[in-house]
Formats: sequence, structure tokens, C-alpha cells
Amino acid sequence: MEYIFYAKGHPNVTSAHKSTFEVTMDKEIGKAADCIIGVSSDSKLENIPLEIREAIKNENAIIKIELETENAKDEIKGYGHPELTLDHPTDMVCRKSEYKCSRTLMIKADKAAIDLKKELIDDLREGKELKVKIIVE
Repeated sequence: MEYIFYAKGHPNVTSAHKSTFEVTMDKEIGKAADCIIGVSSDSKLENIPLEIREAIKNENAIIKIELETENAKDEIKGYGHPELTLDHPTDMVCRKSEYKCSRTLMIKADKAAIDLKKELIDDLREGKELKVKIIVE
């Protein structure tokens, strides 16, 4: 099962956060938002098809996120959990930790913002389009 949506980069993308990365529907971010890699998302958690959201709520679900820009591609792997509500109105956060809240898309991710490919982040700092593919196994 997979779901694709799009966001944009922003000049204030620093990609310095060590435990999360986030895509948001917000159009602007400050430099302090060091986990946000994509803004102006055309999707929120509730837009993900119900079948996929239900699969994400399975403790054994393996979730892969493919991030792609004009010049780079990266993949992050993490896990689902029954306590994920997937109902925040603007933000999607992938976490290395097991912390769960309305913004959490996956836990125990193998990468955070700081771990993403430099070429991907360079494209995002230039405001290029970000393709986000969520794959649930």
C-alpha cells in the first residue's frame, strides 16, 4: 500500500534535528524549525487513505518514506503503533524515538532530519518540490 503527496522546500530548512523530521501544511517556517524539511504540503494525516492509516496502527507495520526532489532521493524506515491517532490538522512527524502524539506518522525511524542526504536538503533550501511516498508493508 502506498500514498503519494507533495510539499515544497523553504530557504529556512536547516535539517539539523537529531531525532525527527517533519512535513507541514504551514507555508512559512523560521530557522528554529530544524526538523521541518517540507512546507505547503498538499496533504495532512487525515488525507491518507483509511486502509493505510489502519495499517499504520499495527505494531508490526513497517513504514517506508521515500523523499524525492529534482536531484536526490532518500528512504527512511520506521514502524507503526496502535496508539498513533494520525489526526493532526497540519503536521506529519517521523520519529527515531517511540514518542507518540497526534502529529506522529511513524516511530523508531532509522533517520532524522540531520541524517538525510545533503543533496536532498540542498534542493529543499532552494524551495524545490518534494515528493513524499508513504509505503506500508
